[in-house]
Amino acid sequence: MEIKILGTGCSKCKTTYAVIEKVIKENNITATLTKVEDIMEIMNYNILTTPAVAINGEVRIKGYVPSEQEIKELLGV
Repeated sequence: MEIKILGTGCSKCKTTYAVIEKVIKENNITATLTKVEDIMEIMNYNILTTPAVAINGEVRIKGYVPSEQEIKELLGV
């Protein structure tokens, strides 16, 4: 599973990364978690608000910091 946090490095983007990283570690999920801060690459996802979360190439969250529970539901935990 590939998870990308799309954002330019703002505090919400960092918080989103931390929440997802915590859920992955606590639930022993095999995933590649990366931050995408390059604005040109972010624009390829056709989003206007950050942070955004793309799972296996599909944007699933955009414009807010998700809760741990929401991440667990998206990842099938």
